[in-house]
Amino acid sequence: MAREFGDVMLGSIELFCLAAEAQSFTAAAREAGLTPAAVSRSIARLEERLQVRLFVRSTRKIRLTDGGRTYFDQCRQALNRLSEAERELTGTQAEPAGKLRISVPTTLGHYRVLPALVGFRARYPKVQVEVQLSNRNVDFTADGFDLAVRARAQADSGLVARKLMDAELVVVATPGYLHSAGVPRNLGDLASHECLQFVLPSTGQAVPWVFCQEGQDIDVGTTGNLTCSDDLLGGVTLARHGAGLLQTYRFIVEDDLRQGRLVEVLQDLGGRSRPFSIIYPATRHMPLRVRAFIDHLITSV
Repeated sequence: MAREFGDVMLGSIELFCLAAEAQSFTAAAREAGLTPAAVSRSIARLEERLQVRLFVRSTRKIRLTDGGRTYFDQCRQALNRLSEAERELTGTQAEPAGKLRISVPTTLGHYRVLPALVGFRARYPKVQVEVQLSNRNVDFTADGFDLAVRARAQADSGLVARKLMDAELVVVATPGYLHSAGVPRNLGDLASHECLQFVLPSTGQAVPWVFCQEGQDIDVGTTGNLTCSDDLLGGVTLARHGAGLLQTYRFIVEDDLRQGRLVEVLQDLGGRSRPFSIIYPATRHMPLRVRAFIDHLITSV
């Protein structure tokens, strides 16, 4: 196979990635032990080869062009894979190390994943973990994430979904709200209650409440004058302050139920749950830090 990249060109790609991450030729030069002029010349050679402008330059800083951003995403992945392959071959990564970028929903993040990170970091101190708390689907390539946890799998055949847990759903309210509005005894009673709504970011529609009646799964559209979007925990805060009924995950409100701050209703219609899955790109060579985190999360959550 003929060579497509010489040593100089590979070096230019590495310098390009350093400059893109630092948004500065000077910072990239400092990291690489070169002069800013040498970095600038190297980037210029790369742009000449590609016939594409990679950076918009100003007197104070640089930023990637649209083409530069696309090229950077691909180059960074390629360099990471080369590093991982070398460490795997030489056995230098006997211990998980490096940066781990994960995206998790706010609910499971606050109540399960973030607490589990303490034990993970104690076990693998060489791994630096960056967490995004978000309920929106991520682009693994463009955003540079190693894995995500989601309640709904992304429609992408290039992704692997591994079941993490089934999260039971409950309907709750404060004792004060139930005293003033009454305790719902059946699904029909929900129409006369303030049912706190959560709008799903991917659809823009309120999430239906789900129940199990006489062995049949039922989805119910509820109504209410208070709506939250993006963060389900907003509805939990409203419920804790007596704003109305809320259907949410039991793991979020288990302490509130135990201490009487919230009361569970419609227990006879309960039992429904939603699955959470770990999602990551399909790859033959999974970095050791990613594999270690998946194993730790499955045993901790």
